[in-house]
Amino acid sequence: MSHAVRRIRRWAAAVVVGTVLVGCGGAEEPASDKAGPDDAGPKTSVDVRPVKASHKITDARGVTITAEAPPKRVVCLVSLCDDMLAELGMEPTATNSALLAHPKFFGKERAEQIPVIPGGFLSPEVEAVLAHKPDLVIGLEDTHGKLSPALKGATTFWPVQPSTWEDSVGYLRDLAALTGRTEQAEAAERRLRTRLAAAERNRSDKTSLIIFGSDENFGVATPKNDVAAGLFPKISSYPWKGRGVEGSYSLEEILSRDVDVLFVETLSFGGSDGELSEKLAKNPLWARIPAVRNDKVVEVNSEVWAKGRGTRSLGIVLDEALAALK
Repeated sequence: MSHAVRRIRRWAAAVVVGTVLVGCGGAEEPASDKAGPDDAGPKTSVDVRPVKASHKITDARGVTITAEAPPKRVVCLVSLCDDMLAELGMEPTATNSALLAHPKFFGKERAEQIPVIPGGFLSPEVEAVLAHKPDLVIGLEDTHGKLSPALKGATTFWPVQPSTWEDSVGYLRDLAALTGRTEQAEAAERRLRTRLAAAERNRSDKTSLIIFGSDENFGVATPKNDVAAGLFPKISSYPWKGRGVEGSYSLEEILSRDVDVLFVETLSFGGSDGELSEKLAKNPLWARIPAVRNDKVVEVNSEVWAKGRGTRSLGIVLDEALAALK
């Protein structure tokens, strides 16, 4: 994978890079032909434990956050933050995400009223963050952790790092406890659990695949490295495993898996220069994939699929995936 695409995916979802799909080369040893029951994990419970308001929480990664009063001015440096605030009936004081412009969040007009932190996802400007006098700043641990010393003493910084949908639910519950918006969090968790449990009961036998990138070098989103991809073994056959930073999937191997439905996340640093699926159509091997032959290639909103990672984003992913997997 090119250096640019590595940086793009870090910007989009900060996953472990390495599941790269390329147009040539020999096939790797396949993990399995079809995802089995073990790949899907335990059935999803629809039970939701009550959330109790608290001025102090310790998240699943052992990070403790203390707030003397419920945070009201929250600056979001990662889309999960925007997603959580939307679910809790709040909005960020400032953000560097375009997620809220999605019609199932705030919509373009309302989202444009929220100040944007300059510097982008990788290098948000600390001075701009502090200029908004935040009670709480939420960022991605492996990307924004370096900002912690500059923010210390001026505000509270919460580094998050979700790898599964359960992680995302946990962060939502923690933020709800701090803000006192416990009922909203319980309702959001229940909505996602109910959707996922229903999808599990009607699991598709079709093989699906999520790819991401901006040009002919692109990657495969895999469970544990990508929150949205973690849902897919529960709702379809999803035989894609993370292979570490040096692992890769060849196009020949993709062809051997007979992918029925292909979801495509087009990523870019700046303005869009075309959809990834259009660029890949120039490769003759691409046309041989069953999903391509049968017009089952779905270009998805990368703001939601790659970056959102919260309960509302994951609900949208489920709805769109299930519609395509019918």
